[in-house]
Amino acid sequence: MKKIILLSSLILCFSAVTFAQPRTAEQSEKKQEAKAENKTPAPNSFAAKYEGGMFGFDKSETGTLKFDDPNERIVFFDKAQKERFSVPYSTMLMVYPQSKSMRSTTGTVVSQIPLPGAGLASLMRSKKSYLVVHFSDPQVDVRGIVNFKLENKDLLKRVVNTLGEKAKLSPRGGAFYRVKTAPKKEP
Repeated sequence: MKKIILLSSLILCFSAVTFAQPRTAEQSEKKQEAKAENKTPAPNSFAAKYEGGMFGFDKSETGTLKFDDPNERIVFFDKAQKERFSVPYSTMLMVYPQSKSMRSTTGTVVSQIPLPGAGLASLMRSKKSYLVVHFSDPQVDVRGIVNFKLENKDLLKRVVNTLGEKAKLSPRGGAFYRVKTAPKKEP
């Protein structure tokens, strides 16, 4: 019994000593490479589905989002490549990604079949990636939120980073926001 206790305490001490070692430089290089991958810019135009939020545009529709750098804005085009609306970089207050887990249509349909175990199909879920842009419209002095559904999470991260840099927003976690300036006081 003494040998078992001695052996187990030696194994425990040895494992504690090995975990307390400093990290190698290779691990920090891998983290820097991962950060560099996140810095890759988004494509100039990409497929997106407008989900709502812009004044006067209440129908959701599929189209293309494009960065219009000469005019400093992001533009949404419909399927016919007709410009629907734009949001200038200077009016953007906050840009952030949002993921939503939803039950897939297949899972909903299969779960309704009266077979043993069909109820497990309701556990089938799919993740949707959304680009959320808060903006302030100076023409009507109103704030709004525009939502776009993007293809995947990687594209979403790249778009948020690129849009945050182009709009000169400050980063906070995975989001970007415009720092509020304090009003000037008169003496």
